Amino acid sequence: MFYKTKLKDHVRVAPHRFGLPVKDALLQQLKSQYEGFISKEIGIVIDIIDVSDVDDGVIIPGDGAAYYNAEFTALIFKVTLQEVFLGKIRDITDFGAFVTLGPIEGMIHISQTMDDFVSFAKDKVLQGKQSNKTLKAGEKVRARMIAISFKDVANPKFGLTMRQPGLGKLEWVIEDLATTTKKKSGA
Repeated sequence: MFYKTKLKDHVRVAPHRFGLPVKDALLQQLKSQYEGFISKEIGIVIDIIDVSDVDDGVIIPGDGAAYYNAEFTALIFKVTLQEVFLGKIRDITDFGAFVTLGPIEGMIHISQTMDDFVSFAKDKVLQGKQSNKTLKAGEKVRARMIAISFKDVANPKFGLTMRQPGLGKLEWVIEDLATTTKKKSGA
């Protein structure tokens, strides 16, 4: 999910930015420092939108840069367990599917792709044995977040499932919804 979040930091502004208005210099510095930053507590910083509150700067002898306490607004992407995402299959492997979910990528283990015995074909297709459902790169899916690991903060891992009602390839979800609606109406 995307969030606008207020953050505070003690920001170092290098001398080459001294010709700019203070807020512009801070915005440039914060963008270069934070965009793409990943943290378990904060999430993934997508963009620094605005600098809203700045204290007087301090120059530290021997450094030449100015330091400011600043409050700024960041656009954050933060993932939570059980959250449902729309995504696109980027790649299929013999152990599952990699799904692009906005600025992150998650992995759906082969056992979590559908309620069926699933096999992997050489042409990078996952296929259900009884249902004949197939999953290929480029297809849109709805999946639920079931595992989040920040063991390697620079490369967090996100595990997904599609083995619940309302999840799966969008075509499957639409078919299931139509079948359920038809049963409820008595047709």
